[in-house]
This record gives sequence, C-alpha cells and structure tokens, in this order.
Amino acid sequence: MAKTLVFGHKNPDTDTIASAIAASYLLNEIGEDTEAVAQGTPNAETQFALDYFSVTAPRVITNADTESVVLVDHNEAAQSVDNLADVVVEGIYDHHKFAFTNTTPLYITAKPWGSVATILYYEFKQANVTIPSKIAGLMASAIISDTLLLKSPTTTSYDQPALEALAQIAGVTNYDTYGLELLKAGTDLSSRTDKELIDGDAKSFEMGGHQFRIGQVNTVDIDEVLARQSGIEAAITEEGYEDFLFVITDILNSNSKAVYLGDAGDAIEGAFDTKLQQNVIDLPGVVSRKKQVVPPLEKQF
Repeated sequence: MAKTLVFGHKNPDTDTIASAIAASYLLNEIGEDTEAVAQGTPNAETQFALDYFSVTAPRVITNADTESVVLVDHNEAAQSVDNLADVVVEGIYDHHKFAFTNTTPLYITAKPWGSVATILYYEFKQANVTIPSKIAGLMASAIISDTLLLKSPTTTSYDQPALEALAQIAGVTNYDTYGLELLKAGTDLSSRTDKELIDGDAKSFEMGGHQFRIGQVNTVDIDEVLARQSGIEAAITEEGYEDFLFVITDILNSNSKAVYLGDAGDAIEGAFDTKLQQNVIDLPGVVSRKKQVVPPLEKQF
C-alpha cells in the first residue's frame, strides 16, 4: 500500500477526481509514494471523462488507511475523510477559501484559479514533469467542468492557456466540442433519484451559527428539474439538514434557480435581493457556487 493517500472532497466532481489522479502522479514522479483515491463514485460527467480517456476510477474510501494524506480541491474537515484529525496532512492543492489549521508544516499551493487542475498544470511545468496524455485529458476535463467551458466567473487568465495546452497533449483537437459533450453527459438526470440529485454535488458550510448545505446540479432544462420539486423537497427533509439550498444551473444559458428549505427564508431573500416563491428563488446569471452563491450567503449570515 502507498504511504500517502491523495484525495478530494466528498461527493467528488470531475476536478476533484482528475486532480487527485494528477497530483498523485506528479508526487510519485518527484519521489513520493502516493495513491489517488476518492470519497465517492464518479458522477456521470466524470465517468464520461474517465471512459473517454480510458482511465480507471480511483478506489473509494471514507477513512484514510495511511498515516499521511494530501488534500486536493478542499481543505475543510467537513468535506474530508472522517478520520482527518487522526492523520498527518502533508500537502494541499486547492482553489477555495481556507478554513484549515494544522500543527505541522506542510506544502500548500492555493490559488484563486478556475480549477485545481489548472494549478496542477503549472505545478507540472515547474517540476519539469511530462504530463501523460490520459492524465492531461482528465485535467482538461476538470478545467472545462469547473469553469463551464471558460464561461464561469471563476475563470481566470491562467485557465485558458492551461486548457489549450492540456487538450493538445491529450489529442483533443477541439476542446469546445468535447467540452460540450462532457458537460451534457452530466445533465442526464432521468436515472438519478431525488436523493442522488441533492447529494451528487453538495457541500456543507457553517454560516453564522447555521449548518448550511448547498447542493448544485447542472442541466439544460431548469423546468424539467423543478418538475421534481416535491420529491427533491422530500429528500431534503428526510436528510434532516437545518438549511438546504439546492441550486439548479442551466449550463447553456448561464442562469440558475434554487430550491430552499429552512427557517431563514428572509436571509436567503436578502442575500440575493429577490423573493422566494413556493420555496424557489430565481438567480439570473448565477453559475458558480464558490463565487456567486456562498459569498453573499456568508455576508448575509
């Protein structure tokens, strides 16, 4: 067994899994002994990328079975393995806000870029390590996923050059065409249960004493998802969260609506300066949980 596990957050998305695989490869190339693992099975979008580039999904864990770990795409304990407090965190590659404390020195690369895969692309360049074509394909997929094909407000001037270079390494001649196929692969929600919808890409946050859960799903038809609102609300209620905001994002038109259940409706309305109607709030132009959903909620709470 490898000495160190490399993994991303619970309910992994494409950037999480691709970055774990890429970071593990990079670390092994510079002399470390690591294994990429995941805190959940790949979603449909991620599986599309894994299949496209013929890469096997990492094994799934809930607890780290090594003494040391490297975190990618997260740094908060609530999003990490259940026994994080019992292991040594040797490194972090992330692009989120930091809520991490540690008692030992560690390697941290944190940049406000569109995806962790972008960060890792430049880490490979700095270390002068060649990126294998399959891993480059996964990293390109991660950038496409997290930036919605470079259309998200999280996109930076570093993301497009990284995507172009990775696509070339991977042999993807037109990343726009591939990217649209990738994103659409994650929008077929018909086979997913209501519980799978709300849990598929959800993260927990503490805001002003509230335990807040924010889920997000991408689609090409918001109304189609809202047709399942009663089932979605039942699934949220069954989970027992204090506050749950379920964001439904139209990836073609860059708009969202969200279903909210909780006792802070006034605060939700204040955060987004609009009204809830039958537990649904309109979020025009909103596509990024990290930049457009979490910050106004944190400010409000």
